[in-house]
Amino acid sequence: MNQPVELMMIVLVLTDLLLLGSSRVAGSVRLMAAQGLLLGLLPLLAHHGLGGHALVLAAGSTGLKGLIFPWLLRRALRDTETHREMEPFVGYVASLLIGLAVLGASCWLGARLPLPGPVVSPLALPVGLFTIWVGLFLIVARRQAITQVLGYVVMENGIFTVGVVLVQGQPFLVELGVLLDIFVAVFVMGLLVFHISREFEHMDTDQLDALKDWSS
Repeated sequence: MNQPVELMMIVLVLTDLLLLGSSRVAGSVRLMAAQGLLLGLLPLLAHHGLGGHALVLAAGSTGLKGLIFPWLLRRALRDTETHREMEPFVGYVASLLIGLAVLGASCWLGARLPLPGPVVSPLALPVGLFTIWVGLFLIVARRQAITQVLGYVVMENGIFTVGVVLVQGQPFLVELGVLLDIFVAVFVMGLLVFHISREFEHMDTDQLDALKDWSS
């Protein structure tokens, strides 16, 4: 058992729960940045060394998810003057209660799924699954486009957690490919957020279905 990894998994769960209960978008961005910085250490702790692959993966994860993505989202917050998620599809108390139930289900499922071999931490799989769910939940249960972009990054944090700790053989190539995909996706979504903010007075994506094709 790797105690630093165990502690990291516990902190990751706490940040996930805070994301579910937070209405301040800027605070959620800081939590996402904390997750990115924390997970940047995971390849080094999980693979017991400072090998080249682990260092590149750690630097890429820390740089993208702990620094670049939060900077892009904070800039979008300034440009759009977004402060709070006022009327989410699912309220914050309900989000926390559902989250606790899903956390229990993730622990139950993680204890029963067959694993490819010995793992650094038995918490890695349930925590990774729970983080993936939190990201998906933020995407579908929140109205603000910026919060939905943030949820996409949180979902990738869960994929990163499962991949680094559980994937045998060549996790470096798998995770590097995921990091590249997430970078392109966040860049494109950042452009969409910018153009939405220029054309409309709000960032509520659910109101976009009211648009009509004037040419018809």
